Amino acid sequence: MKTDEQLKARIKELGREMTNYSRQGVELTEQGDRKQGHQMMKLAHETSRRCQVLIGELLRRQKQV
Repeated sequence: MKTDEQLKARIKELGREMTNYSRQGVELTEQGDRKQGHQMMKLAHETSRRCQVLIGELLRRQKQV
């Protein structure tokens, strides 16, 4: 099981990934490549969901202490 510090680091990493995917999705859509832009936004959404799960786990752990 990961430590709280490892969870925090992974949450930050996923947050950066999510932001990059979203930014790329917007750029691709603005350039006219809607299909690829949609795929990037979908990746951003999936990454966001994983991040939310980790945040929930971290909060659950902190409430137990």
